[in-house]
Amino acid sequence: MSHVVQIATQVRDAAAVRKACDRLGLDDPVEGEVKLFSQTVSGLAVQLAKWRYPVVFDLTTGESKFDNYQGHWGNQKELDPFLQAYAVEKTKLVARRKGYSVTERSLEGGNIQLSVNVGA
Repeated sequence: MSHVVQIATQVRDAAAVRKACDRLGLDDPVEGEVKLFSQTVSGLAVQLAKWRYPVVFDLTTGESKFDNYQGHWGNQKELDPFLQAYAVEKTKLVARRKGYSVTERSLEGGNIQLSVNVGA
């Protein structure tokens, strides 16, 4: 039986953030206070390629905070793959914790299909 699930990403799991960074070849995330252009925020900071300031995730609320100055200091196209990688890694972590197997397949257009096998 097949089920299609649409996931709205809230970033709440530090282990999945680390795996997403590894997957994309990014530096390890850093926990703490981060100065963005006009404010200081706290959370788990991920430095995306070609972004002036990191993206900071509040793992309690799942919110992301960043200042990319309407694309001048960082292109949204760099954040979207990170959120996708996070969603994939979080799904795999949860599935494996429950003893399920997971297979992953890259699709056209950059989409990723995960199949979670819950049966033995």
